[in-house]
Amino acid sequence: MSSDVERRSRRAGGRPISVSFEFFPPKTPEMEATLWNSITRLAPLAPKFVSVTYGAGGSTRERTHTTVERIVKETRLAPAAHLTCVSATKGEVDEVVRGYWDAGVRHIVALRGDPPGGVGQTYEPHGEGYRTTADLVAGIRRSANFEVSVSAYPEKHPESPSFDTDLDILAAKVDAGATRAITQCFFDNDLYFAFLDKARARGIDVPIVPGILPVSNFKQAKNFSEKTGTYMPDWLAARFEGLDNDPETRKLIAAAVAAEQVFDLVDRGVTEFHFYTLNRADLVYAICHLLGIRPPQEVNGASGQGNGAAAA
Repeated sequence: MSSDVERRSRRAGGRPISVSFEFFPPKTPEMEATLWNSITRLAPLAPKFVSVTYGAGGSTRERTHTTVERIVKETRLAPAAHLTCVSATKGEVDEVVRGYWDAGVRHIVALRGDPPGGVGQTYEPHGEGYRTTADLVAGIRRSANFEVSVSAYPEKHPESPSFDTDLDILAAKVDAGATRAITQCFFDNDLYFAFLDKARARGIDVPIVPGILPVSNFKQAKNFSEKTGTYMPDWLAARFEGLDNDPETRKLIAAAVAAEQVFDLVDRGVTEFHFYTLNRADLVYAICHLLGIRPPQEVNGASGQGNGAAAA
């Protein structure tokens, strides 16, 4: 008899569940080793794509490009390079776009980007640059036939005056050529579905993929949520209470909480998930396993964990 987990993993209207993963470019050799261990671990799960972030003010541009190029050359994964319009002219951004195309990249995650000072600082568009994400999307699409993903905010962007303004901005990005929206992380699924209803009523018909952040460090997640205006329910805080000095138990709780969230989304018809991995594979791998997403040899009943399938 199928388990409840297996039953849930096969639902969502009979459609298969797909996943994508987000990584950030490493700063040190040790961080690079962690990143590539994580990529190698997650690659056998056959994600739809893997994205690589771009630092505030374009501060990681070279490291982002290097990481994306290595993914193209050394794996079978489809990389999606993050790109912002902060602190750069149109010509500079267009050069980066052409460089990605020449490197074999066919998917860009287009973002306005955080100010050089980080979240909470005032955004100032470059005088000779793309002023909005919609402008950036249009520029990318003029350059080549990229797939373009953009961001969406179920709880309103912290700088936006209203939900209606957010929806107008998202609609403009889609009108400019965006093919998918990926949400900011959220911890209350009702907020995601309320946003989805508003977007559909506004005529926004591209996929709006939920961004899932497994919370392995509650204090860090709480600090991030305060900066971004993300609602953190009291029940979530209660789950991690008393575990500040118990990282192993925190991992178990984090996996359980994230699994609950994605199972509820699946039960309500969601079939695609974008995981913010923080360059750590274990939690995301466990959640995908619970969703029924397994390396081919596990699906076929063979032994082994499938850790070496990243190389082409």
